[in-house]
Amino acid sequence: MSRVRSDAIVIFGATGDLAHKQIFSSLLGLVSDENLDIPVIGVANSGWTLEQFRTWAETSLAQCGHADARSRDKLISLLRYVDGDYVDSATFRKLRSELGSASHPLHYLAIPPSMFGVVAEGVAKSSTARNARLMVEKPFGRDRTSSKKLNEVLRMNFPEENLFRIDHFLGKEPVQNLLYTRFANPMFEPIWNRQHVRSIQITMAENFGVENRAKFYDATGANRDVLQNHLLQVMAHITMDPPTGEETEAIRDQKASLLKAVRPIEPADVVRGQYRGYRDIDGISPISTVETFIAVRLFVESWRWEGVPIYIRTGKNLPVTATEVLVQFHRPPRETFGELVPNDSAHMRFRLSPNVAIGMGLRVKQGGEQMVGQDTELMLTTKQAAFRPPYQRLLSDAMHGKGDLFGREDIVDAQWRIVEKILDNTTTLYAYKPGSWGPNEAIQLIGTDGPWYDPQVEQGTEVPGA
Repeated sequence: MSRVRSDAIVIFGATGDLAHKQIFSSLLGLVSDENLDIPVIGVANSGWTLEQFRTWAETSLAQCGHADARSRDKLISLLRYVDGDYVDSATFRKLRSELGSASHPLHYLAIPPSMFGVVAEGVAKSSTARNARLMVEKPFGRDRTSSKKLNEVLRMNFPEENLFRIDHFLGKEPVQNLLYTRFANPMFEPIWNRQHVRSIQITMAENFGVENRAKFYDATGANRDVLQNHLLQVMAHITMDPPTGEETEAIRDQKASLLKAVRPIEPADVVRGQYRGYRDIDGISPISTVETFIAVRLFVESWRWEGVPIYIRTGKNLPVTATEVLVQFHRPPRETFGELVPNDSAHMRFRLSPNVAIGMGLRVKQGGEQMVGQDTELMLTTKQAAFRPPYQRLLSDAMHGKGDLFGREDIVDAQWRIVEKILDNTTTLYAYKPGSWGPNEAIQLIGTDGPWYDPQVEQGTEVPGA
């Protein structure tokens, strides 16, 4: 379908937590910034009336202190509501009636993945899928096999160009900045390869636990929650080749090519951990073997990156909340001044959250007669992250049929292929102390390619929650 702007938005799961925390505020941003003026139809099985639904939305919008009353009132006036069971065809007939003359609706599935196929089929049978777009939340399947089956179901009713698989990390401005910094500055490309790069580290740390989403997390774990999706996408941004041509799929083509070249992670290249006290939380199994920490080593089998180890780690209850990428460069073949220089002396650091920064590690001479240096970091840019919320960007792009920031079928499949050997209980689970950097076995994993670079929170930096 051509990039015709959607003329209605349908939100399945509109009375859920995601809608309350993210979707209504993003819709408000679209009203303020893009003059959104199309029907917004919530669908749920809550036994609510339209007035109750609007009141629910108002409680969410009340937390958006930056918005003006006119925008809030306009969004509330756009809201419609359909109450009913997703397995009942009558629900979709009522939806068809609420859509009225709309012919290019955007259907957003903010519902459990187990219901994706049911709702997609219901939409199709009610003729509301014709010329429509479909947004689906992660996780897209639980493994490679279930992901393929889900794709088959969705593709029966929607062509690939009308499917928008959400990874909200891709809607974040700092993640987009990785691509821009790499490809807009000509000095980086000559050194962005195995001849100059020694290793790459990606760390996503959170200094809180899972108390507010315990049931979901105990069925998911760190691998499925952020490694298989968010962090593999960040890795792709830092290692992919430049997009070629001006085709709309140019970026996703290069990203797919990179991810398909990643060697599947073997059990020997992973360390899983669980913080002490996790099993005592309400909703968590007392014998749970779900990881709250995971560290992996992987390789890209390409000429550019052959032999360069890439280390990714993420975890709950670590010392700080921050996400960073560290690209470490080889030292010169000979130290001109005879010094013993640390391996991590030369680097480039991208901080993605909670603030945004780009730093370059350099060695500079100390004062005095001797040619002796010290490591320092040149800050290329640093600023607080105050960008358009990722869900607002993604909703806008999906409404306009722009798929650059969404997962494509072959990309999602490649991501599952990378992690399929290390899903669930394939490796030992190590306990770690809350507030530490995870189990000591992660230090052994990185070995002589280390040490791990531990992100710090700058003084005065506000750290948002999950």
